[in-house]
Amino acid sequence: MAKVIALDIGGKRTGVAETDPLQMIASPRETVATDQLAEYLDKLMQEAPVDTIVLGEPLALDGGDSDNSQRVREWQKKLEEKYPQMDIVLQDERFSSKMAQRALIDSGVKKKKRREKGSLDKISAAIILQDYLDHR
Repeated sequence: MAKVIALDIGGKRTGVAETDPLQMIASPRETVATDQLAEYLDKLMQEAPVDTIVLGEPLALDGGDSDNSQRVREWQKKLEEKYPQMDIVLQDERFSSKMAQRALIDSGVKKKKRREKGSLDKISAAIILQDYLDHR
């Protein structure tokens, strides 16, 4: 079975998460510079089969667009054109950053390490992916 990956796309960084081959558990993978995301995904696709890419949909609290909504839609379009055989889906990412921050605190990660934005991005991607897995 192919993996599912999730991307928490930001202006500077993108958090990446992936499932196990049975598509049951989401795990943080890494954080990459958003301007290097296309090249990163090309390499990732060569490592193992992927059948779905989940993009965190950055909605405002009222359900409308946020500052980052347009960027994510542009990436969705690029990915649909580049990987027409894959499902490219949007998953509501509201509160994923707060949940990731709470997960870091609860797991005992020191404050200095929690301030590293990259850690938060990949954990947010894993939360988005697990939410997708739980609701599909």
